[in-house]
Amino acid sequence: MKMEFRKMEIADYDRMIALWRRIDGLALSEADEREAIAVYLRRNEGLSFVCEADGALAGTILCGHDGRRGFIYHAAVDADYRGRGIARQLAELSLAKLRDAGIDKCHLFVLEDNGAGDRFWTATGWRRRSGFFVYSRDV
Repeated sequence: MKMEFRKMEIADYDRMIALWRRIDGLALSEADEREAIAVYLRRNEGLSFVCEADGALAGTILCGHDGRRGFIYHAAVDADYRGRGIARQLAELSLAKLRDAGIDKCHLFVLEDNGAGDRFWTATGWRRRSGFFVYSRDV
């Protein structure tokens, strides 16, 4: 199988949103609409990646930063391509770009009931944080 990792582009959107909708434990919102993702990619140029395997979209990682901390969203690998190191490689690509931008810490959010995500991130060296709550509000 031929795998290609490359920078995410808005032209990938239709295939990305279809993949994200198939992933258990991945929550979508209005922030995932095409125009919002286009703005995010422009603001965070070169930090997000896709993996194509034999022409199919096998995985994605959406990454950005606020100038102080990095954030990863929608790290997703199609079930047919799991166990091949795709998510790990996508994460390493994004983390390297964050380091290049002078960012020394990255956070990600995993839903409480996403056991597969919890196991993956723990196994790849990420530590679950405690001691604070995340609050959200529509603006």
